[in-house]
Amino acid sequence: MTLAELADRVGVTVANLSILKNDRAKAIRFSTLSAICRELHCQPADVLTFGTQ
Repeated sequence: MTLAELADRVGVTVANLSILKNDRAKAIRFSTLSAICRELHCQPADVLTFGTQ
């Protein structure tokens, strides 16, 4: 699945999804995280990392 297709399915812009993908986001809405996990058939822990910046 392309980034553009995922963005369309989740209901966010490609730019915002790119920010999430490149680990530059400071926050994420639960509804967005839920939609991403729904489309990728995964759990939040599969897409989240914990780190200090």
